[in-house]
Amino acid sequence: MLEQAPLGLYPTAFLVGLLGGVHCLGMCGGVAGTLTLGLDPTTRARPLRLLPFLLAYNLARIAGYALAGALVGALGALLVELGPLLAVQRALYGLAGVVMILLGLYLGGWWRVLALGERLGLVLWRRLEPLGRALLPVRSLPRAALIGLIWAWLPCGLVYSVLISALASADAGRGALVMLAFGAGTLPTLVGLGLLAGAAARLGERVWVRQLAGAVVTGFGVHALWQLLVLR
Repeated sequence: MLEQAPLGLYPTAFLVGLLGGVHCLGMCGGVAGTLTLGLDPTTRARPLRLLPFLLAYNLARIAGYALAGALVGALGALLVELGPLLAVQRALYGLAGVVMILLGLYLGGWWRVLALGERLGLVLWRRLEPLGRALLPVRSLPRAALIGLIWAWLPCGLVYSVLISALASADAGRGALVMLAFGAGTLPTLVGLGLLAGAAARLGERVWVRQLAGAVVTGFGVHALWQLLVLR
């Protein structure tokens, strides 16, 4: 049985989170800016006071990703148990590689097929979004953490694609670690975005930045599929 994806689940997930930051700028920029601007003006004006709230938002968001990763990892384990061990896991890794290629095309703006997944995710988000809105304005760190946990379920093709890798891990613990690695990769972009109250979102609008990130992530997917073919 393969112990990990050909390219390595965890470093790949981290790099996807890091390079996918251009998508986060567009997708989550409004959320991060709204949360920052919803704080007390004296808190917003002092980075040392603002930073704990941003960390509470984002660490709780990453915890939400880890929970989702554990759930799909457990589902992957069930699928492996139901079929021929090696064949099922190789099929899951192959699916993860294909989705990584689709993600790269999505980030680069060449083919937005993953937007369909985001539209489907809106069904769940419509139920959760009012809960987050009810917690505004943010006046305490626990409330900030609750909002961050809800934020984790924002419909996002980037998150959904990495969840496929968590599924391929075929283990709840590994699935959680995959999503923790991904969340850690997104942390610099989204904490920085919160400190700038959305001003950095202009970077994500640069076509060449998005295309460079898309090309690199597509390369991850192609390399993963190639290794899967040569590893017997």
